[in-house]
Amino acid sequence: MIKDIIDIILKSAEDSFLQVTVFVGAVLLLFGYINYKKSGAFIEGIEKSKKWQPVIGALLGLTPGCGGAIFIMPLFIKGSVSFGAVIATLIATMGDSAFVIISVLPFHYLLVSVISFIAAILTGYIVDYFNVGDKLLSKMKRLSKKERDEIHKKADHMLYEMECNGNKCHVGHNEGDDVDLALHHRAKGHQKPEGLGYKFTHHGFSFYWIVIAVGLILGIMLLFQVDVNTLAIPNLGAILGIGGTILSIVMMFMGKKFFQDDTHEETELKSTSLKETLIHNAQETAFVGTWVFVAYLIYEISVFALGGGDYGAGEEMISSFMTSAALTTVFIGALIGLIPGCGPQVIFVALFTKGMVPFAALLANAISQDGDALFPLLAIDKKSSLWATVITTIPALIFGLIVYFIESNFLPI
Repeated sequence: MIKDIIDIILKSAEDSFLQVTVFVGAVLLLFGYINYKKSGAFIEGIEKSKKWQPVIGALLGLTPGCGGAIFIMPLFIKGSVSFGAVIATLIATMGDSAFVIISVLPFHYLLVSVISFIAAILTGYIVDYFNVGDKLLSKMKRLSKKERDEIHKKADHMLYEMECNGNKCHVGHNEGDDVDLALHHRAKGHQKPEGLGYKFTHHGFSFYWIVIAVGLILGIMLLFQVDVNTLAIPNLGAILGIGGTILSIVMMFMGKKFFQDDTHEETELKSTSLKETLIHNAQETAFVGTWVFVAYLIYEISVFALGGGDYGAGEEMISSFMTSAALTTVFIGALIGLIPGCGPQVIFVALFTKGMVPFAALLANAISQDGDALFPLLAIDKKSSLWATVITTIPALIFGLIVYFIESNFLPI
């Protein structure tokens, strides 16, 4: 029994890294570079286009990861974008779980994106029609300039001075304003440069990308049905897969990222520095890879336990359970989406790729979840974040149930 469990853990580590994590890393690098080059232009565009803000917000939300969505939240507090744009962005975003489904099931990602985009725009314009944002802004507590200046004078400016080097790091707001105080000075502080965690993540990221690159080659070979454990180096796939997962877990713990992997502060840094993009995208890849490993482990142990050691019997029992409880999983997906952060969402999406939840439940989760994007709004104004969470859950259930009906009665998705 113990040997079987150890084998499951090792196999899950190998498969999660070579089948998902390495592809997540490649996609993250691509979109990280695009974000580095284009994020500032997107923000300027949405501030100028008042009538099209929910549409642009939905487009920003569709970009994999949380970068584009995170930038929108402070703009609402400034009054630069409508609350409908915020809602549209949050509905469209899948956070880091997008990287998982892109890497494994790209067609389903496109399908989720199209439906989420439609739901985002419709809901965004409905919210703006009822002026929800104006009511929230009118009740929001504001600091006077004198109060802001006093807080800012006493604040820790270590990150701004150390990593911005005097350049303008802020996107969509200014040093010393309400957003800066809430998201940079009152939030949990940046890791100290002399600390082990900072040194590991900021100096070890190059080695991590090398491991990802080699793993990507093996991952592509697996797609072509090549047994990577029978190459010139025996068990190369197992060694690299297990080692890569262990390195991902260590990277995540050293970066102190367990549920939230991308802060507003780090997103700004990534948009102004290519090196910071590489550093923080390595941490993001490690974060996603760790949670994918957890999902694979949950699936494999569930199959093993339900089948009493018989893998085929376990899979049959899971399939039977999912058939009978499919409607319930739509509500579960939407409820899990209420949890801020990307960790639980990555697990849910990874379980979908293993066939444990139906497409309708995936869609409900994708629309309901906000990834890391909700954290900036939560830090600035809790009432607005609460309303955002409630509102995004409504279309999640509506569209999830519609798709469940179609999936059950006409065609499997």
